[in-house]
Amino acid sequence: MIQFIGKAALLALSMMSVSAYASHWSYEGEGSPEHWGELDESFKTCQMGMNQSPINIDSTVQAHISPLQTGYIDGPVTLTNNGHTIQAVEKADTRDTITLDNQTWTLQQFHFHSPSENTVHGKKYAMEMHLVHKNAKGELTVVAVMFDKGAANAELDKLWNVMPGHAEQSATLITHLDINKLLPTDKTYWRFSGSLTTPPCSEGVTWIVLKQPMTLSESQWEKFTHTMHHDNNRPVQSLHGRVVVE
Repeated sequence: MIQFIGKAALLALSMMSVSAYASHWSYEGEGSPEHWGELDESFKTCQMGMNQSPINIDSTVQAHISPLQTGYIDGPVTLTNNGHTIQAVEKADTRDTITLDNQTWTLQQFHFHSPSENTVHGKKYAMEMHLVHKNAKGELTVVAVMFDKGAANAELDKLWNVMPGHAEQSATLITHLDINKLLPTDKTYWRFSGSLTTPPCSEGVTWIVLKQPMTLSESQWEKFTHTMHHDNNRPVQSLHGRVVVE
């Protein structure tokens, strides 16, 4: 069963800027990433920011970083096609959290980019999932999971089976989705300070990029890319002296 939701409800469900400026920016033409900073005064950070995401993870520094602890219990309730990505939205009182730096971060939504936005030693993955979390202070941590083409991911099919084919449509998820099955068992990671990868490109975001990739099938990848009609990845940004730790 798929229940489509109207435009007003869709806007209310938006938890991040990825939906908020749908009419202003894009990944192609005059609204493409190289022009984001020119499109709106509130997008200036996209052009002027010094801690922008995504990045190419190449040189890293060894550090004693705290382990990532995940506590994904509930799963998302709504799947939205906002024209920029496919986004799974959590309920307001979700118990889906991570623990990092002795803090609890609550999952707001997760979404997908193809090809990957972050790269590793210059390699682009077929797809990248971003799980967006917020702490009590309103600060954001994004956990990124890479996907290579390979074996199909059965949990991903639960999303893809109800994926809205047109922008500004949403579907209610009836089947429970186990987010844990979209993440690798090995949760070692690279960490850096960055930004949102969509306008307004706000900085101060903690990025956790899991080292171990997952897989999706060729047909799963094709369904996503055909629905988006275009690549939806922002090019990698300069480090400006930032350090990636592991």
